[in-house]
Amino acid sequence: MPCTLIVFYAQLHGDPESDRMDTIDTIAAAAGLAWASGLRLYAVIFLAGLAGRLGWVELPGDLDTLEHPLVLAAAGLMLCVEFFADKIPALDSLWDGVHTFIRIPAGALLAAWALADQSAPVVLAGALLGGSLTAGTHLTKAGSRIAINTSPEPVSNLIASTSEDGAAVGGLWLAFTYPIVFLGFLGVFLLCMLWLLPRVWRFLSDLLSWVAGKQAPG
Repeated sequence: MPCTLIVFYAQLHGDPESDRMDTIDTIAAAAGLAWASGLRLYAVIFLAGLAGRLGWVELPGDLDTLEHPLVLAAAGLMLCVEFFADKIPALDSLWDGVHTFIRIPAGALLAAWALADQSAPVVLAGALLGGSLTAGTHLTKAGSRIAINTSPEPVSNLIASTSEDGAAVGGLWLAFTYPIVFLGFLGVFLLCMLWLLPRVWRFLSDLLSWVAGKQAPG
């Protein structure tokens, strides 16, 4: 009888523990998609859509849109283009520059779609925070790659690009499989980003000043 009453109460009022875990899962999915989009947008869309279509994960909110064959085909094509473009010095920075206007709004949209089952204020807040997270990841990546490209050898660029591939895929897997662990790693990443980003852009500012000084008429 006590067990029956507990089940009945859960059906009427919901299971607080289950609701809490569902909320954490959704937040981790939204944050994971936004974060990884700053590194590899097309890989994120393709892998998340493919995993949902094959039943490996249950995509929250309106993310089932990513499972559509047209979305998978377009994302898969762009994934292949980005994979090679990102490993060519100078071209990778040009690619990052163009995708400043693509990755950030796309990351905000993915975060909003993940939270589509929530109230409108939550969706809007998720879009704002998701876009900001994507922007932070993207700017850290883009700035670091410009700094790396000042080195004449191509090996460091290839290592950085391959590491970003692994980080994006691994982070996305972690967000859907071990959401609490991912959120912990995300907190560490944000602290590292706040430390690294000003130094990267200070280096780039000094580099631009040096180049401008070299080009100035003597």
